[in-house]
Amino acid sequence: MEALLPVVKSHPGASVLVIALLFRATHHLLRRLPLPEVVKKDEMRCWKWRNLSVSMVHSLLTGAWALTCVLVWPETLRNIHSYHTPLSYLLVCVSTGYFVQDAADIIFTGHARGSWEFLLHHALVIWCFLYTLYTQIYVAGAVLALFVEVNSVTLHMRLMLKLANAQSTSIYQFNKFANFFTYVTFRLSTQFYLTWYIIHNYSWLDHGGYFLVTMMMMNSSNVSGLCLSAFFSKCLRNNSIFLYYIRIIDYII
Repeated sequence: MEALLPVVKSHPGASVLVIALLFRATHHLLRRLPLPEVVKKDEMRCWKWRNLSVSMVHSLLTGAWALTCVLVWPETLRNIHSYHTPLSYLLVCVSTGYFVQDAADIIFTGHARGSWEFLLHHALVIWCFLYTLYTQIYVAGAVLALFVEVNSVTLHMRLMLKLANAQSTSIYQFNKFANFFTYVTFRLSTQFYLTWYIIHNYSWLDHGGYFLVTMMMMNSSNVSGLCLSAFFSKCLRNNSIFLYYIRIIDYII
C-alpha cells in the first residue's frame, strides 16, 4: 500500500483507467456464470443482468470499504474537506474507475439514449471524484458519498430479481423492504448530510458552489421519486408528464 499510493497520487488519471480495465475484465469473468433462463432468452435482459452484476461487485466492495474507513477513522465524518487516508484515497480511485467503465459500457453497447439519466449521474460523479483525486481535497466527502453503495446492493439485487421474474419470491419481498430502509438510511441521509455540510461551510470551501449544485441535483431526483412513489406510481403510469419520475420510482422502490 505504501509503495502503491505515491504512484496512484502521481498519476490519478492513468490509475483510474487501469481500474476501469480491471472492472471490464471482471465483466468478462462474470459472463461465464450461468444466466436465468428468462434472462438468457432476451438480449436486453441479458445486457442488464451482466451490467448489474458488475455494479453489484462495485457496490459490495466500495460500500463495505467506505463504512470501514469511517469506522476506523472517524475524522472522515468530521473533516470532509481536508482529511484522508491512503485507503480512502484508493477507494475513491477504485470507484471512479468503475463509473468510467460503466459509462463506457452503456455508450458502446448502444444504450445511451435509454439510460441518459444514469450517464448524467456518472458524469457528475466522475467529475467530482477526479477533482478530488487531482487536488487531494474532499476525499473524505467522496468516501461518505459512497455510503450510497450500501443501498445500491439491495437496489441491484431487486432489479436482478425482477429481470429473473422472481417478484413472487420471499427474498424479493424481504429485499424490497431492505432496499427502502437502506435508501433512507444510507442514500438520502448521506446526501442530505453532505448538502448541509457544504451550505454550513460554504464561505470557505473550495468550489463549494459547484458541489452544492451537484448535490442539489441528486437530492431533487431522490426526493421527487420518494414522494411520487406514495401517490402516483400506480394511478399515473400512462401519464407522460410523470414517465420520468415513474422510471426513478421503479429504479428505487
